[in-house]
Amino acid sequence: MIANRLRRTPAVLALALLAAAGCDQANPHTGPAPAPSPSAAPEPVETPAPGDHRLSTRWNGKDRTFTVHAPPSYDGTKALPLVVVMHAFPGSGDAVAETSAMSAKADREGFLVLYPDGWSGGMNALICCGDEDDVGLIRTLVDRMVQRWKADPARVYATGISNGGDMSVRLAIELSDVFAAVAPVSGGIGGRALSDPAYRPAKPVSLVTFIGAQDRYHAQFTAGLAAWRERLACTPDGPHTIRPAKGLKIEQFKCGDGSRVLVYDIAAMGHSWPGAKQGGMAQPDAPVAATDAMWDFFKAHTRS
Repeated sequence: MIANRLRRTPAVLALALLAAAGCDQANPHTGPAPAPSPSAAPEPVETPAPGDHRLSTRWNGKDRTFTVHAPPSYDGTKALPLVVVMHAFPGSGDAVAETSAMSAKADREGFLVLYPDGWSGGMNALICCGDEDDVGLIRTLVDRMVQRWKADPARVYATGISNGGDMSVRLAIELSDVFAAVAPVSGGIGGRALSDPAYRPAKPVSLVTFIGAQDRYHAQFTAGLAAWRERLACTPDGPHTIRPAKGLKIEQFKCGDGSRVLVYDIAAMGHSWPGAKQGGMAQPDAPVAATDAMWDFFKAHTRS
C-alpha cells in the first residue's frame, strides 16, 4: 500500500489498518537490505533466568535468531505477560530494543520480552519485507516462551515499528488465537489481503496505534484504520480528545466482537517511535510515550 517498490498497494488499504511503513530511518523504503543473516551455531542450552538471552532456532531450513529478556524478578514460578517487539526494515531485534526501551519497562512492570530478528533484516508483513513464514515462526516462538519460560498464554501482546508495526497487525489477524492486543507504531497492514473483507481477526484482538501526521504514510494508516473499524463494526467509545497545545488527537472505539481500538495521532511526528530517547527512529519530544501508553493498554486486555 505504500507508494513505491516496497509498498506496492496504495490504498488497497481497506484494511490497511496501519499498513504501511515497512522500513526504517531516513528512507525507510529504499535502503538496501542487508545480506542474509549468517547461520547461527547449534541451539545453546536454554536456561531461563533474568537478563538478556541470545538464542536461535531452526525454522524452515534456516537458523533464526532472537533475544529473550526477563526482568530481575523472574524466577520461573509465576506466569508473566509476554510482549513480542519487532523491528523496522532493515533492522534487528537489538535496534528496536534500544529504541523502544521495552526491556527497561519490563524490569519495572514484571513481564517477558521477545525480540525476533527478521530474515535479511525484515519480516514478511504482506507489503514487505521478504517471503519467509514469519507468522509460523512467531507462533512457534510464543509457544516456546509459554512452555520454557512460563509466559502467560492469556497475556501475549505484539508491537513493532514500521515493518515491525505492519507485522504486529498481520499477527493480530492471522494469530488471533495467540494475541490479546497489538500496538503498531508508525506501521500497519496492507498488501494483497486487503482486498478481502474477510481478512480480519477471527477472535477479539484489541489494537492501540501511534501514527504521525508528518509521516508520508499517514493517509494510508488512517484509511486502514477506517477499514479495520468497518470490518469489525467499531463505533466511537467515549469522547475523542483533541489537545491542540500538544498536537495530539486521541480516538477510542469499541468493536462488535468486544475488542477495542485506541488511536494516538501526533501532529508533529513523522515515521518514528514517540517518546523514544535513543535510536534512529526516536521522537523524544512527542506528547505521548508509546512504550508506556501501550503497556497500560496491554494490561487492560487479556485473551479469553
